[in-house]
Amino acid sequence: MDAAALSVLAPVIGGGMVAMSIAWVANTWIRVKNGYPLDGAWGQAVYPKKNDEAIERVKLLTQENAQLRAELGSMKDRLANVERIVTDSGYHLTHEIERLREEKGVN
Repeated sequence: MDAAALSVLAPVIGGGMVAMSIAWVANTWIRVKNGYPLDGAWGQAVYPKKNDEAIERVKLLTQENAQLRAELGSMKDRLANVERIVTDSGYHLTHEIERLREEKGVN
């Protein structure tokens, strides 16, 4: 390769390297800004170090999540009972009330 070709290719290669470096910095900044995990040199995930406050917050959120799931299950059961009562025909409901009154009268 002669000096003329090298003098033409050097700025192109240098500009490409600068552009790739800027793109890498921008990509890393966007990932950090949006909460995505970073990648190390060999593709392994680099996670931020955990501190005691973050660990305690995760514990509290886990407990709250369990409580809310239990409450949601209870609400689903109650809703199923309400739906059953609302969709029950008036005749059937009256028949059940009369049957219960008869049983109560017998005892």
